[in-house]
Formats: sequence, C-alpha cells, structure tokens
Amino acid sequence: MTRTVTRDWVLRRRLAVQRLSSAPLTRAADAVRLLTCVQSQDAPLAAHSLAMRSRTTSYADVLAEQSAGGWVRTHIMRPTWHFVAPEDLRWIQSLTGPKVEGAMPARHRQLGLTPEVKDRGIGLLRDLLAGGNAMTRKELGPKFAAAGLPGPGEAMAHQLITAEVRSVICSGPPRGSEQTYVLVDETIPPAHSDTWTRDRAIIELTHRFYAGHGPASERDLSRWSGLTLTEIRSATDELTRSADLRSTLPLESVDCEDQTLWFDPKLTGRTTRKHTAYLLSTFDEAALSYPSTGFPRRDPVADRGLLVGEAGGGIVVVDGRDVGTFKRKVGAKQLRVTVRPDVALTTPERDGIAEAAEFLAAFHGLPPGLVFE
Repeated sequence: MTRTVTRDWVLRRRLAVQRLSSAPLTRAADAVRLLTCVQSQDAPLAAHSLAMRSRTTSYADVLAEQSAGGWVRTHIMRPTWHFVAPEDLRWIQSLTGPKVEGAMPARHRQLGLTPEVKDRGIGLLRDLLAGGNAMTRKELGPKFAAAGLPGPGEAMAHQLITAEVRSVICSGPPRGSEQTYVLVDETIPPAHSDTWTRDRAIIELTHRFYAGHGPASERDLSRWSGLTLTEIRSATDELTRSADLRSTLPLESVDCEDQTLWFDPKLTGRTTRKHTAYLLSTFDEAALSYPSTGFPRRDPVADRGLLVGEAGGGIVVVDGRDVGTFKRKVGAKQLRVTVRPDVALTTPERDGIAEAAEFLAAFHGLPPGLVFE
C-alpha cells in the first residue's frame, strides 16, 4: 500500500534530491547530469541555479566548465533553451525532437520555411561550421542572406532550432555574452545511448526525471518532456514490474494531495544544509516543474503570471513557501537584488533572503545591494 505524505515532506525531499539543501555536487556539470535537462532561457540565472547545487560557485567558473565541454546549451524537449550533457543530447533529441519540430509547421509556412528551405539551411550550416568552426547567430545571419535564405530575424531563429532538434548543431564555447554554434558530429563523440530504441529511451528519460526531480507526478513529467501520459505510464509500469530494472533503476511512490508521486529511493533525501531562503529563477527546475505540488504561496492569490515574460528574476522561497518575487540587475560595481514580498516578513526571514542575495552577488563577483519594495 502506498503511503500518504504531506506537501512539506515532498518539498523537503525535492530540495535535498536537487542538492539545494544537501551536500553540493562537485561540479556544475554534475548538476546538469542529475537534472538531465536544465531550462536556460536566462542563461546567467540558469548558471546560478547550477552554482547553488555544486561547488562551482562563480559565474566565471561555470562558464569555464561549459567551455570545456561539461554541457551544451540547445533547444531540446521543448522549443526552448536547455543545458544538457553532451552524451545525452542525441538520444533525447531523437526521442523528442520530431515532436518539437512537428509542432511548428504552421509558423514555418508563415515564415516561408518550406522543407526545401530548411534542408538548404542545414546544408549551409554544415558547410559554414565544418572543421571545428564556431559562429554566433549574428555572424551566421549575413551568410544565410547571401545564400538566398532567411537571414537575421525570426525565420533564421527557427532555422537554427530545426538544426538543433535534428542534432546537427548545438552550442559551442561562449564568446563573451554571445553563444556560438558548432556541429554536433564534430564536437560530441558517439555514445552507446545513440543506438537506443524509442522504448528504451522513454524508460531512461522517465527514470532520469523521477530520480532528479522526484517526488513528481506523471503530469509533471509530461509537461517537462513532451511525452504522452500513455508513454509515461507504460515506462513507469516497466520500471516497477521488471526485476532487472527494479534492481538498477528503482522507483517508489507516495500519495500526496490525491496524486501519486514517484521518486528514486537511492538518491539522498536528507537535509544537511539548512538554508532559510532561496532566490530561484522563474525557470529553475525546482520552481517550474511542479504546477500542482510546487511551493505554496504565502499569499494564495499572488499573481505569478508576469514572471514568465520577465528576465532576470524569479520567486523568493522562505521555509518552503513562495513569499514574493525578485529581480536582479548586474551593474559595474554592484549586483542589485530587488525583492517584492507578497506578505510581511520577519527579521529572520529577511536575514535568510539577504544571505541568498549575498550568494548571488558573490556568484557574479560583485558586492550585493538588497532592496525590499
């Protein structure tokens, strides 16, 4: 019989599993592998999310790990940016890429991106990036225009997304604040996982999500991955029914608020770092992944709809509760964090937020400036 647990139990375990409240991982790349795909529209705050989970605690060191091949940044699973380990790129793109591309034909027709145009664009990328050449989107635009293909603008952005989800290109070493593109086949060595069947890949992605994000529901996984509930339920059944998989990829379940949540019991669920407060990016995996069992809002009617359209901010979590929002601005001499609480905060709660702001400022190598509005 599945045991029933409280939301607080679930939240405590998630924070520990994701290494926010347990021992930090050695490298930022380890955090990427734990979470499998890390949403990263706001690349600096996504890097901060890795720093909170690892001993790589400065932005410069996180970028150095990425430049050394620790992970790549690409469009994967959904038409949005993610960090992903190089060895995981091909099998996940093979599993989810066709659905991502298949969801955009109407917009592609509006932009004049016929199958022939997209194939020509991919051929041009292979030529331009051959031999280990890395180019930014700004550099690629005129080359596309000169070849009679859609140049700078939305059409070219979709050309690049198409090439990404087909595993033709991915990010190369960052060039200052700009991302470069390189050829996957010249950058990422072949891996055994490249040959997995679709069913094997679904089982792997299902386990990896529950292991790195659990306890989580089937609907949480479907939103995160784009897999259907039928595919997820079949994979979960296989993971819990097969004796071989139960020994190597174990899953357990709990009931919470009329939902069944799955997790890997082998991963640590014990709190060893007692942080009062967290500044979590809008797209942080701990903040974004759980629409129905995420952090409860101290003010139940607080609106979080605007956060998705804003950059450079997210939610403020204190003692497992969403108490407000924050914005950060990186200046030449100071990192300014502006906190907008939904409710009155106690002095210890403000102190905890101040500690989180100090970590974010140190991540950027700047002194903090904290303002409560």
